[in-house]
Amino acid sequence: MLPMQLTGQISSDRPLLVLAVKEEAQFLDTSLPVLLTGMGKVNAATALAAALARGPLPSLVVNLGTAGALRPGWTGTHLVGTVMQHDLDSAVLQSLTGDVYGAPLTLADAEGATLATGDSFIADEAGRARLAEHAHLVDMEGYALATAAHQAGVPLRVVKHVSDDAGEGAAKSWRESVADCARVLAGWAAQNVPYYA
Repeated sequence: MLPMQLTGQISSDRPLLVLAVKEEAQFLDTSLPVLLTGMGKVNAATALAAALARGPLPSLVVNLGTAGALRPGWTGTHLVGTVMQHDLDSAVLQSLTGDVYGAPLTLADAEGATLATGDSFIADEAGRARLAEHAHLVDMEGYALATAAHQAGVPLRVVKHVSDDAGEGAAKSWRESVADCARVLAGWAAQNVPYYA
């Protein structure tokens, strides 16, 4: 397992940029701290929680990354308004315990897209259709990062650029498009993240 990688120093007056892997971060050119968590919910949650626990807390966490489109016509860069887990059976857990685990979370950009997060890379039509009933985009880290930031009391923005259609061939599409996605995400950050320069 690759360890998390933090470049730069976190400070209370500046944002922290968080991405899963170096391929998504390859065009960032900033003095802001950048945290690479590794792929998947466990890596994302533990890396961000560990970075935040060390202190100081950043003014904002900005998650930049790629996502699969669950619905036809979804391309480009999207702010996420709601994150949910697609691989946690919350209804069963509630019936067993009476408690709700893994409820959807609303983010600062509340009018934005709904992002489904899970540890499976969605690359099949059946999985895509099932998730499209509840979400616009799918990734492997967003919900975990939102949970860690929420528990630490740090505001979070999630920004996703569509890399594939989450259907057959999604893995090949991701490999072929990730550099272009990274370039777009770096451009978005330069225009929209305070103190990026």
